[in-house]
Amino acid sequence: MLSAIRNFAKSWVAAVLIGLLIVSFAVFGISDIFNKQQTSNAVIVAGKRQVTGAEFRREFDSFKRNAEQQAGQPLSTELAVANGLDARLLQELTNRAAFGELMRRVGVIAPDSLVVSEIRKIPAFFDQMTGRFDEKLYQQKLGENQLTREQFEQLVRDDLSENQLAKGLVSGMRAPRAYTALAAAYGLETRDIGYFTIEPSSVPAPPAPTDAQLTGFMKLHAAELTRPELRILTVVSFSPANVAANLPIDEKALMERYNFRKDTLSQPETRSLVQIPVKDAAAAALVAARLGKGEDPTAVAKSVGAQAISYVGKPKSAIPDRKVADAAFALTPGQVSGPVQGDLGLAVVKVLKSTPGRTVSLEEIRPQLEAELRKDAAAEKVYALTQAYDDAHAGGASLTEAAQKAGVPALTLPAIAKDGRNLEGQQLQGMPPKLLDTAFGLPLGGESEVQETGDGSYYAVRVEKILPAAVPPLAEIKPQLTRVWIMEETVKRLQARADQFAERLRKGESLEAVASAAGAKPSRALALDRATAAQNKALSGEALGRAFSAKPGDVFIAPGATPGLVVAKLEAVRAKPDAQMARMTEEARPQMTMVLFRDIGDSARRAAREQLKVKVNTAAARAAIGLEPAVAKGAAKGEKAK
Repeated sequence: MLSAIRNFAKSWVAAVLIGLLIVSFAVFGISDIFNKQQTSNAVIVAGKRQVTGAEFRREFDSFKRNAEQQAGQPLSTELAVANGLDARLLQELTNRAAFGELMRRVGVIAPDSLVVSEIRKIPAFFDQMTGRFDEKLYQQKLGENQLTREQFEQLVRDDLSENQLAKGLVSGMRAPRAYTALAAAYGLETRDIGYFTIEPSSVPAPPAPTDAQLTGFMKLHAAELTRPELRILTVVSFSPANVAANLPIDEKALMERYNFRKDTLSQPETRSLVQIPVKDAAAAALVAARLGKGEDPTAVAKSVGAQAISYVGKPKSAIPDRKVADAAFALTPGQVSGPVQGDLGLAVVKVLKSTPGRTVSLEEIRPQLEAELRKDAAAEKVYALTQAYDDAHAGGASLTEAAQKAGVPALTLPAIAKDGRNLEGQQLQGMPPKLLDTAFGLPLGGESEVQETGDGSYYAVRVEKILPAAVPPLAEIKPQLTRVWIMEETVKRLQARADQFAERLRKGESLEAVASAAGAKPSRALALDRATAAQNKALSGEALGRAFSAKPGDVFIAPGATPGLVVAKLEAVRAKPDAQMARMTEEARPQMTMVLFRDIGDSARRAAREQLKVKVNTAAARAAIGLEPAVAKGAAKGEKAK
């Protein structure tokens, strides 16, 4: 189905849509290609746009953190790269830069006013007390994410511009009914299969393997059996968690912090009110009289050519005009003010509701304040311990001796790989990736300086022993290897037996006759459809997948839902009634339109990359994340790829 859509994206219709973008690009900015730019340190160059090494590193770190959250475990940079995270990010950033530059050249640029308005709607930048945009908080959040104001606003501008372009392109666009009819036919068809299971008990158990057979098996699977380099480390850890629990609380310091935090932790008085701007005292008197009678504030404001300003449950600090705020918080609920000459003009105020404030007591927030004091004291204590360790280490003491002088333990850990796994392949908890990166950058016997993990903890590490990457000896893994060998041999025998009966089915024998010859019971799964097939527990997912990719009369073999192999034949494919097909055809058109639009968008991005001749420096990308340039295939040993 998707292949049909992608074929459409390559058709003349899609070519015209993409061509419009390319023509506009050619008219408005083709000369920009020939502008000379400094590209030596850039990872990506698309026209006037660049992605620097620092920007790529920031994006990679964010990308890796997301991957770690999904995996539920830390990932080293090398492991992330081995799984292609850097390549996927590089492609995404290249597409973003190319399409952003293309939009700039054709004149699709969100104005500054729209960018500012959009940023001021982001809740992360709101002050929790006032509920309004806070400029200082905005700058703080950008700093925490290693973004400059210009970089973030460019990201917002690109997003807004792309959304505007998308709305213009997609409005009035509808997928052809023939496409959704194909999707409906694909989704609604049902299939009947007949099958039987070849169980492991139906084949003779293989004899125990000889050492020679296992040795050959090890050579065949050497890549899977090779253990990574392991290291035995001695670690000195300086953690606030190890010292905070026993720290006493200074009552004087507690009271000082309470007095300092009391106002921010308490709940201020809030009011709901309406403010109506007026031109003069006469208009103010008229508005006040009508509000006093209970008339609708919106109608009253409209009658004097103004617009009512409403505040719902807001503290005094949330009202921009200080004088209006003073007047409003001096009234009682239901009371209307006279003319108030505010900093922003004359106004009349009516208070609708008042909620008293509440001052938090010391006892209410004592646990929170004590935790904060212990955290601060622990940080100071940890820093003092690291200084004592550093002084001893700099004076010539070994890692273990310096730890003893500082009064902190030095623990020798069992052998561990760079990804944090031990000899048995289990993930060790509490091992910061930064510590492992440091340890695997040291030689045998090397000791690191005190390093920070980033969460307030510190560590120093010594490499006690290095176990090179190697295939373990046969004696060490013989029991596990024997089980795997027997399992593989059993599967081979099952497969050979299943192949014999599958061939008889292909030659036209009935399912019942072949199943009987196999000593199995024939079964049938009728009216399977793609939406509900997974509910069938008698067949494995692979068997169901094969059933929906086969043609009528095809015979196939697949793993069973229980140990064994399923020999199956697709006996029939049926379409759903026309009425149901017609309904689904129409219901699927909006979704199919979006799929089609995304494919056109992908084509536009590829076209932007090609037309702009985007330059991608993979060596700079690897350098930005702390890796050596990749070695080209066929290059001499030690020679780096340019």
